[in-house]
Amino acid sequence: MAESQGLTLTVLGSGTMGIAIMGGVMATLAESRMRENLPSSSAPKDTAPEQLPAKFIACDMRIEAEETVKKALGHYNFPLTTLTNNNTEGTKKADIILLACKPQGFKDILGAEGMRDALKGKLLVSILAGVTQKQIEDFLYPDGLPEGGCRVVRVMPNTASFVRESMSVIQTSTPPLSDQQHKLVTWIFNSIGRTVSLPPASMDACTALCGSGPAFFALMLEAAADGAVAMGLPRAEAQMMAAQVMRGTTGLVLNGEHPAILKDKVSTPGGCTIGGLLVLEEGTVRGNIAKAVREATVVASQLGQGVQNVNGTRR
Repeated sequence: MAESQGLTLTVLGSGTMGIAIMGGVMATLAESRMRENLPSSSAPKDTAPEQLPAKFIACDMRIEAEETVKKALGHYNFPLTTLTNNNTEGTKKADIILLACKPQGFKDILGAEGMRDALKGKLLVSILAGVTQKQIEDFLYPDGLPEGGCRVVRVMPNTASFVRESMSVIQTSTPPLSDQQHKLVTWIFNSIGRTVSLPPASMDACTALCGSGPAFFALMLEAAADGAVAMGLPRAEAQMMAAQVMRGTTGLVLNGEHPAILKDKVSTPGGCTIGGLLVLEEGTVRGNIAKAVREATVVASQLGQGVQNVNGTRR
């Protein structure tokens, strides 16, 4: 596809997530170019949208972000413009907009002079934790969605976007997105990992599991490495080993292995694994991990309402 026929993707909020998503899109486009140049290339085209992003605009309120964006993405050799405190201009030039600011900052950005006009007829994808699609639509159009207004789509990715291993949840829309809009959103987030689509009622739990999940698993990984260090392994090697074991385990599960069956396969009678598992069960690890997800779900439901420091389900 010629770049002149491609779409312009504007990111409002060029922090870690905004850069990671742009980087994933650029990397996927670069890989597609390479495949197209191979004589035996047979890349599937039926799942891709008719038009893909080809130009990128990164907007942020910090002047320092311009250098950060260029350093992180400049080597991909795609047209890339950086703007500081000029979200409206970036939105005017966009075909699709990614809202990636702090959750509490969306009203300042979308309420800027000229922003509603700049968004007309375009696709606005929000990755803001705790901010619902309805909250954004009600803010933009308090009198109801007008004909030709922008379509708002909510997506919950996670920080593993940076290494293209995100788990992103795309909220289903009412009315549904057009086929090409759905394909475009799915393609963008598949470029940074895996995607599923779920209804609005599931999004707070998705925020807890996918958004907060990396922190939960990082804590478990660190604890496993700590145990190995306590038994004499060097710190760097213990951390790498724990990370690779976690990565291999998730690979088996993603390949279709049920966690319970996998656990039983490793647990030989009278062995060290079953002994360790019983210690975990005695420490209510399973219950506390599940409770952590429930707690994060309750807190996530309050974020879009401007409530912080919520105790959630704790008593």
